Amino acid sequence: MITIDGSEGEGGGQVLRYACALSLLTGEPFIIEKIRAGRDQPGLMRQHMTAIEAACAVGGAECEGLELGSNRITFRPGRVSPGEYRFAVGTAGSTALVLQTLLVPLALAGAPSRLVIEGGTHAAMAPPFDFMARCFLPVFERMGPRVSATIKRHGFFPRGGGRIEIEIDPAPLRRIECLARGDQVSRAGTVLFASLDGDIARRIRKAALKNVPGWADDDITVRELPADQGPGVALLLEAGFEHVAEVVSGFGKLGLSAEKIGVTAGKRMAGYEASGAFCGPYLQDQLLLPMAIAGGGAFTSVKISDHTRTAAKLIELFTGRSIRFGEDGHKRQLVEIG
Repeated sequence: MITIDGSEGEGGGQVLRYACALSLLTGEPFIIEKIRAGRDQPGLMRQHMTAIEAACAVGGAECEGLELGSNRITFRPGRVSPGEYRFAVGTAGSTALVLQTLLVPLALAGAPSRLVIEGGTHAAMAPPFDFMARCFLPVFERMGPRVSATIKRHGFFPRGGGRIEIEIDPAPLRRIECLARGDQVSRAGTVLFASLDGDIARRIRKAALKNVPGWADDDITVRELPADQGPGVALLLEAGFEHVAEVVSGFGKLGLSAEKIGVTAGKRMAGYEASGAFCGPYLQDQLLLPMAIAGGGAFTSVKISDHTRTAAKLIELFTGRSIRFGEDGHKRQLVEIG
């Protein structure tokens, strides 16, 4: 039985999601103590419970201590069963993070699967649907499995109510290396908004354009969604390269100005475009697990985050596979999974 201190490293919900996925993949049971101990609201929240419940349903697992606010769980995996599943977070908790928990185990199952996940699709502290569909999944498919992702309804914070549908055609994972992103081939941005004054969206667009050198005025558009999908606003900036696309996002919330949303996302995109790296901060998190299960891999990235280092420690704990951090000679971070 593996014992994990949930307060160490990044100390958030990622520890739970990664541990569940790794447990289903390796058959190793685990205990997590001090769950989210350093957070303002420690213990399990609704979105964390949904991810664990989903892992139990897909993997025939048993989990003790699974209740709101719990600071300790014991997870015993069973056998992963492909099929059709539906999970509802019930809040604006991230649909993408529930998918993150299930994707690799189901991608190695013996038959196709279909997931319907309801909750937040565009909210802070998690990758939006567009990142999963346009950045991560195309790289993941290079490893073997085929995955289609469709958004049926957008879900913003705090209401949620979004819906995504995922179809997974499994295949063995093969090792890949993601060192060079190639030449840039496209730039595109969108400000999505619903049940808000359109001037907010236009101010976000204007601020973003001032902070992404080389982007033209018509590279970022404004799109209004049906009012019943709001209220909410999200900025999505996508830079396409020969071998990868990066999606940078920003989301509205009370007390955060439209200009701040645009400036922050714009500067992040400008930093990525100037870096020469293959991965941005979200993609590096997503690639560690499938590469480890594939037997290894490598990628270049921007600055290594606490999320990534925490994930690396969990992977080593469950699989024994080493993950090395360094530089590639071009001042890019190099991550090698051995």
